[in-house]
Amino acid sequence: MLKDWTAQEKPAQEEIEARLEAARAALAARQMVLKEKKVPVLVLFEGWGTAGKGSVLGKVIKNMDPRFYKTETFSWTAATGARFPFLHKYFVRIPQEGKFSFYDGSWMDEVTKQFARGEMSVDQYRSRLNSIRRFERQLVDNGYLVVKFFFHITKKEQKKRLEQLLEDESTRWRVSKWDKWQNKHYEECLDVFDMYLDATNQFNSPWFFIDSQNKKWAELQVLEILVKNIDTALENIGRSAVVLQNTFPLKRMPLLSEVDLSVKADEATYDEELKKLQTRLAELHNILYLKKIPVIIAYEGWDAAGKGGNIKRVTAALDPRGFEVHPIASPEPAEKSRHYLWRFWNRLPRSGHIAVVDRTWYGRVMVERLEGFCSENDWQRAYNEINEFEKELTDWGAVVVKFWVQIDKETQLERFNERQNTPEKQWKITDEDWRNREKWDQYEVAVNEMLQKTSTEFAPWYILESNDKHYARLKALKILIDVIEKRLKAE
Repeated sequence: MLKDWTAQEKPAQEEIEARLEAARAALAARQMVLKEKKVPVLVLFEGWGTAGKGSVLGKVIKNMDPRFYKTETFSWTAATGARFPFLHKYFVRIPQEGKFSFYDGSWMDEVTKQFARGEMSVDQYRSRLNSIRRFERQLVDNGYLVVKFFFHITKKEQKKRLEQLLEDESTRWRVSKWDKWQNKHYEECLDVFDMYLDATNQFNSPWFFIDSQNKKWAELQVLEILVKNIDTALENIGRSAVVLQNTFPLKRMPLLSEVDLSVKADEATYDEELKKLQTRLAELHNILYLKKIPVIIAYEGWDAAGKGGNIKRVTAALDPRGFEVHPIASPEPAEKSRHYLWRFWNRLPRSGHIAVVDRTWYGRVMVERLEGFCSENDWQRAYNEINEFEKELTDWGAVVVKFWVQIDKETQLERFNERQNTPEKQWKITDEDWRNREKWDQYEVAVNEMLQKTSTEFAPWYILESNDKHYARLKALKILIDVIEKRLKAE
């Protein structure tokens, strides 16, 4: 792709100057329109070392309102990078609605650098490419404009610029070991870049090559491409994205109506069994920490199903320094103005730690679906997007355990009334709980569809029969222990 690219003829300097003035004004005007229309924009500046990415970026943002853009740079080390999933540091820094984020180097730089140096296997490289394609597609499908620039210069021009920078003590620091390595292995890097660009050139987030031999010409190319892409994005506001077919292997789940809720724990041995299971989970937590294996425990279920009590029995077994519980409520403004998974990427545990999430990303296909907080196209796409998210987590090495806490309608009513009539429990019952109860049948349809479409082999659902809370608590602990032991055995 890059090897076959031919740069367009550079205009005369007078023409460049005139077009630059118009393009700068156009971008400044478009920025305000994007803010009003709440379109977030992500711009990637990639390319050869010394190709002028930083200087062009400085020129591009010069006439923009600095309140509504950010420039981001990224560094990666093996010691810190592995504590979170590959995409974590990029996803948590995506822009809010109506704002720009300019990335000076990004996931391309990280991946190609490791692959070119032989620090990543072919299988790992392919996995990274899949992650990147999914990430960029998800952003675009959820309303982001993603514009990707690759700054290209010849080997001869790169060498000349490196020598000029190295000659001056005040600019020597700008030349990295990677820049020098690139020029020495230019053809090898060209092959790696070409392969990467071809693999990630998607119709909704294509690559734009910038002839970087001349700085003003490079700036003009970037500005005019940005303006054209912004105009296209503004024309496409409100258009539905394609709902992709799930490609991950699924496990069959029963309908909620098929779940036997008559099961009960043996009350005579409950306390003894609970203590035994908690002791074993505590032992496993230590091993997880030593082996740096992260665990994510996701709880969903009916109101008053017993999620809180279940979580309390699980966390009672854990070292408080190694876990965190995240109760998820309605999104805050900063969360609502970004991709719906953003707030969950921000709550992921470090390797070796445990995150317990009380209400999860599945709100997209339940409450948001039924209450009209997102479009039908949004929640239909979300099944696959969520499966992709959980695949990222398990590919990183996380153990993902998802519980649906199930009760029947009569049990819920009994617990609602108990809460209503017990002063110290009244905080647990809200008008919203009663409203949701009126939509029980609609929620049941949504939950059944969710279980069928997102119970993957790498992150299956487990149903906790919770008419008897003691039974559900013991079952949750048993499942956690079993899943973790299997993972440790596989290690």
